[in-house]
Amino acid sequence: MFGMVMDSAKLFLAGKLFQEPGKAMQQLAIGVGAGLIAVWAVGQFAPLWAATAAGGAVSGLLQPYLFKDLKYA
Repeated sequence: MFGMVMDSAKLFLAGKLFQEPGKAMQQLAIGVGAGLIAVWAVGQFAPLWAATAAGGAVSGLLQPYLFKDLKYA
């Protein structure tokens, strides 16, 4: 299992995991941005632990939607 993760990480870092690595990076950036916005927004009125939980939830819930059309190489 660890070997599979390492192989996938090597392909990802080499830009060979996805057919369109630019689109994968764009979708990843959108998810990270949405998580940061959620952390900032919730952090305005809630404790830091709640803000980070909300940001993680937003980012995690968006990833399947953002990555649904990506093709692996």
